[in-house]
Amino acid sequence: MSENFKSGYCAIAGIPNAGKSTLLNALLGTKLSIISAKPQTTRKRVLGIYSSENEQIIFLDTPGIMPRPTTLHHKALLSEVKHSFDDADVILVLAEATLSTERALPKEWNKYIELAGEKPIVLALSKIDLIKNRDNLLPILGQYGEMNIFSDIIPISSKKNKNIKTIVEVLHKYLPNNKAFYDTDQLSDQNERFFASELIREAIFHEFREEIPYSTEVIINEYSEREAGKWYIGADILVERDSQKSILIGKGGETLKNLGARARKSIEQFVEHPIYLELHVKAKSDWRNDKNALREMGYGV
Repeated sequence: MSENFKSGYCAIAGIPNAGKSTLLNALLGTKLSIISAKPQTTRKRVLGIYSSENEQIIFLDTPGIMPRPTTLHHKALLSEVKHSFDDADVILVLAEATLSTERALPKEWNKYIELAGEKPIVLALSKIDLIKNRDNLLPILGQYGEMNIFSDIIPISSKKNKNIKTIVEVLHKYLPNNKAFYDTDQLSDQNERFFASELIREAIFHEFREEIPYSTEVIINEYSEREAGKWYIGADILVERDSQKSILIGKGGETLKNLGARARKSIEQFVEHPIYLELHVKAKSDWRNDKNALREMGYGV
């Protein structure tokens, strides 16, 4: 550990599907945050810890920037963003290179600038691998530079691992001189129960369309690491309507079986141990507006 070691917090922000979770996973070299082609996949902030000889950066992955909230659940997601910004020493915002500045950072972003206050905001221009002619990047970078709100602007591709190390080098400048807050081999402060629920939710996003993924929540009821044989995980998938419950279960339970197989494979890869996964689907009317239910799920409302 170097004499000029730094340690601090960085909140990752951006619109849904800008690539925040993909970037977090690329920075840490492992899968900590769920990924889906559907927007607004991340709900509860995931704390990922990057450690090297020179710094420890604690990343806070936030739900995507969204329009005015319409449910208590949406308000809780916005509260997650505020808490992350309050805790952060530096803000890292992602803007997709293929989108116009107005779409990549819509008017709702102004509220986030206010939350950041005097804290430095670093822009990562993401998905540059989708820009075939690199000369087209220069005017895009110029547009963001003219906003005069970003301390640094870095073009990146998490998929191609382009300039990922540069992000660390830039963020290092804005971290306070501190000792490491966590053990250097620790990647997150979340337990395996949390990641099991996230991987089940990721499987739901991959298996279903329309409103189904956004109306679900996964609750782990039991997580048993047995001394012999497979570990046992029992989970409830909460939905809002009986019709959604029927869709998730499918004819003869076939759909739920396929969902469980996908989720089980992902969890086994993550924990590096065979598991037995038991899933049940339960309907709870309008749970996204139920304050008590949201609190029990860990949302701050």
